[in-house]
Amino acid sequence: MLVLALVLVGSVYALVSPAASSSADSNVSSQVAAGKAIFETNCSSCHGMNGEGTSQGPSLAGVGAASVDFQMGTGRMPMARPEAQAPAKRTTFTSEEVAQVAAYVATLAPGPAIPSADQYATVGLTAEQVARGGELFRTNCSACHNIEGRGGALPNGSYAPSLMKSSGKHIYEAVRTGPQQMPVFSKQVMTDQDVKEIIAYLNTTHSQPSDGGFALGGLGPVSEGLWGWIIGIGGCLLAAVWLARKGARSR
Repeated sequence: MLVLALVLVGSVYALVSPAASSSADSNVSSQVAAGKAIFETNCSSCHGMNGEGTSQGPSLAGVGAASVDFQMGTGRMPMARPEAQAPAKRTTFTSEEVAQVAAYVATLAPGPAIPSADQYATVGLTAEQVARGGELFRTNCSACHNIEGRGGALPNGSYAPSLMKSSGKHIYEAVRTGPQQMPVFSKQVMTDQDVKEIIAYLNTTHSQPSDGGFALGGLGPVSEGLWGWIIGIGGCLLAAVWLARKGARSR
């Protein structure tokens, strides 16, 4: 009876398992095929028919699905025309189409995968961890993105974009793929926990009300000093001109 039971279990497994595996492979293949069709229509003019790159765009071998999800998910790709930097805009592709192109590009060479929610979700982080995220951000990111993540100018027409409306998923993907002028931070340099804490710091900072009045763009002493100079020194100059005119009239 034991042998008979083993034979029956083995037979059922042999019948079911290959079918399930074949179905999964078929789904992946169809997703890749759909992504390749979208890629050839919308991306190949710059990146080549097989993603090998051209004079208009770099090779996509090894950039991974995460890079595609970031670039297309934020509307940076496809670019309407070559520029110093691809601006973020509303994407014209559905999330399913983006996933299909990402699946195709992932077949070109190994690269960073699209992160799962638990890799960037900030639920349950303590105040100490959020504060540590602030320290990490100020050390590694604020030189370009500003102390509050509001963005800043870079050389040669490039810029660090504002992170005010960036999702946690896209911030994680940017950290791992290094879009535009941004460096790549590997998991050895910045762990997933580090990235979570940075995202939590940004979310906390951006949700704070401006209790002090005008935020002046959140640019700190730069904008504050500018307005202090314009209003303060400008007011003194106006007062001096008024006093001089008044004195001339009295004579």
